Amino acid sequence: MRTTSRPSAVTLAGLLLAALTACAGGDESGDADPSGSGPAGSAGTVAFDQALHDELVRMQADDQAELTGQGEDPETTFEERQVRLAEIFDEHGWPGWALVGREGSTAAWVVAQHADLDPELQRRALDLLAEAVAADDASHGDLAYLTDRVAAAEGKEQTYGTQIRCDGAEAVPATPIGDQAGVDERRAEAGLDPLRDYVAEMEKLCASDAE
Repeated sequence: MRTTSRPSAVTLAGLLLAALTACAGGDESGDADPSGSGPAGSAGTVAFDQALHDELVRMQADDQAELTGQGEDPETTFEERQVRLAEIFDEHGWPGWALVGREGSTAAWVVAQHADLDPELQRRALDLLAEAVAADDASHGDLAYLTDRVAAAEGKEQTYGTQIRCDGAEAVPATPIGDQAGVDERRAEAGLDPLRDYVAEMEKLCASDAE
């Protein structure tokens, strides 16, 4: 049975930083077409869907408003967004760059990234996003964050070290990072900054929260 409850305030700084500063589809090379999709030919002849793009962007805005209490009142609930995202997966698989542009694809990732109390949907999103990245139709950076999100939720080691929690003013990994000696190489492949730079940014947020 799928759970579609509102997530608790887990690693809030990590949630916000992931949503605001993750690669947002900008970690891949190649010229984008006018719709904002990825490199030309990355997803065959898929037509850009403006309506779906706009819907996903609204879902992301609602997600952030409900998490932070800032911005306009959300038009949808966590439960409604999770149900709708599952419907989009049923119809399209992962909504990639060719279908909804970089902005729309990353909006879908934000909703999936925050579906912590729906692990079935989150795991499904991870599998579909991995397929889209392999097809050069979605962000490797977004995949890195979701890979770690799912692993941390299962108490497993992270691959990229993206999931950070605050221990007072200190930023620490939510779960251990596997093969930490190679983490910066993996992060670079995903278009992410070195781990020490990311942790430094997180510590600024942790220090601010601790005041």
